[in-house]
Amino acid sequence: MIERAGFEWMIASVLIVFLSSGCGGTRPSNLGVKDNRLSPCPSSPNCVSSQSKNERHKINPIRFTSTPAEAMARLKKIVQGMERTNVVRETPDYLHVEFRTLLGFVDDAEFYMDGSQKVIHLRSASRVGYWDLGVNRERMASVRKEFGEK
Repeated sequence: MIERAGFEWMIASVLIVFLSSGCGGTRPSNLGVKDNRLSPCPSSPNCVSSQSKNERHKINPIRFTSTPAEAMARLKKIVQGMERTNVVRETPDYLHVEFRTLLGFVDDAEFYMDGSQKVIHLRSASRVGYWDLGVNRERMASVRKEFGEK
């Protein structure tokens, strides 16, 4: 019995240290727009992007009919209404948002406005881990749905 209790305390201690360390990982340095494109997804299945050619990572962009400024304001309002959200960087055609999970893990979401095509490109990736259980895809689908894209 004493050995089991000691083991349980050890596991609890490791979990407390792990969870209190933030679990967020370092902010990636490859974020942003270059040549009208968001960074490509890594090979791991914890990333989705509307600009990906790989079907495993591919999602649809958000289409809009309003002005680009109105669309970006609407998008910002939607993501700020989501839980555990932090807007990191904002320009007239780009938005970088951090989403923090209940366990403290951070996902980076990027939105790039292509006003000439009337679309907002999306990219969302987990900072740590290999597989995200589809969380990034579901979150971006939720943003797109709330924006009005069916």
